[in-house]
Amino acid sequence: MSLAEPILRVEGVHSRLGGHWLHRGVSFSVWPGQVVALIGGSGTGKSVLLRECIGLARPDEGRIFLFGEEIWTRPLAEQNRARARFGVLFQEGALFSSMTVAENVAAPLREHATLPPRLRDDLVAMKIRLAGLPMDAADKRPSELSGGMKKRAALARALALEPALMFLDEPTSGLDPISAREFDHLLRVLCDSLGLTALLATHDLDTLWGMVDRVIVLYKGRVIADGPVDEVAASRHEWIRSYFSAHSGGR
Repeated sequence: MSLAEPILRVEGVHSRLGGHWLHRGVSFSVWPGQVVALIGGSGTGKSVLLRECIGLARPDEGRIFLFGEEIWTRPLAEQNRARARFGVLFQEGALFSSMTVAENVAAPLREHATLPPRLRDDLVAMKIRLAGLPMDAADKRPSELSGGMKKRAALARALALEPALMFLDEPTSGLDPISAREFDHLLRVLCDSLGLTALLATHDLDTLWGMVDRVIVLYKGRVIADGPVDEVAASRHEWIRSYFSAHSGGR
C-alpha cells in the first residue's frame, strides 16, 4: 500500500440489524496520518461500523479494504497478520479482569510476536508509560483502577504492537470533563508523535473541536457530511445544526 492510497476504504456497506437496515450504502476513506471522527445519533451504527472495519462483524453488502486489501477475502492467516497492524480501544476498555495491567498489555505481544521475556517486559513498561500511567499501575487489576486509568491501560494494550492504525469506540465516555480533555490531548500527541492514523466513534463535541482532522456524519444509514470540523459544523442540515448548537457555547 502506497501513501497515496487510503489506509481504510469502506465501499457501499449495507448492514441489517434486528430486521432493519442500519447502514444503507456507507462509503468513506481514511488516509495515513489522519485523525477522523465518526459521529451520529444513537442507533446510527457507529460501533457496528467499527466492528465491521476490524473484522468482528460482516456487513450484509459492500466491501471494506484495510491496508489496501479487502478484509473478507483474505485467508485467515492474512487476516490475523492484518490484525497485528491495528489497535482497538473498546468503549468499556475490554480489559481482562483476571489479569494485571502489565499482563493485559503483554497479551497482544504473546499472541502476535515471539520475543524474549526481558524484551517483552521492557516493551510493556514503555507502552504503560506512553499511555500516561504510573508504573505502579502495572501490577494492579482493572477493578483497582479509576475510569481514566482503565482507559489508559486499554490504550497501552492497543499500542502494544506499534500499530499503524487505531480504532477507538467512544474513547472519552464515562470520563469527567477534565479527564476527557487530558485523554484527548494524549491521543493527539501520540498520533502526531508516532505517525498513527485513527478512526474514532464519538459523541463528544469537545473531542471534535479539540483533536480531530475530519468528521464523518452518519444519519439514517448514510454518510451525509464528510470534511473538516468547521465545514461540517456550518452545514445547513437540521440534525447537524442541532448537534453542534447543543455545545456551541462551550467553544
